[in-house]
Amino acid sequence: MTTLHSYFSYRDASAALDWLTRAFGFEITARYDDESGQVAHAELRPDDAAIIVFSDAGAGYDHPTPRADTVGHGTYFDMPSEDAVNAVWERAMAAGATPVWKPEASEWNYRCRVLDPEGYEWTFGMYRPGLPASW
Repeated sequence: MTTLHSYFSYRDASAALDWLTRAFGFEITARYDDESGQVAHAELRPDDAAIIVFSDAGAGYDHPTPRADTVGHGTYFDMPSEDAVNAVWERAMAAGATPVWKPEASEWNYRCRVLDPEGYEWTFGMYRPGLPASW
């Protein structure tokens, strides 16, 4: 079985961890700081997914740049219902997320999209990518 996990470098990974737990309800399951107090590696779990976060620590990694209303790439979470999508939207807005797409139906699913404080794009919807059309 193959699983997929995403990883993100943040200029301020400690603040990002706090924000991700408040905005999306993610649970921090591991955190390892380096000798300077920066986040060397942290893991968050939203249900059955895993996200890895670490400090940029001056490495100069590329960070997303919005083009029009979106950065053109991000992380997508398959949600069980419209209520679940709406709930994560409300929680993210209360935490100060930048709205990209409010919860609404599109051609293929009900979804919403937000940017976090460092510009990463997070989408929550009811479409399950990768399944054959007959499913």
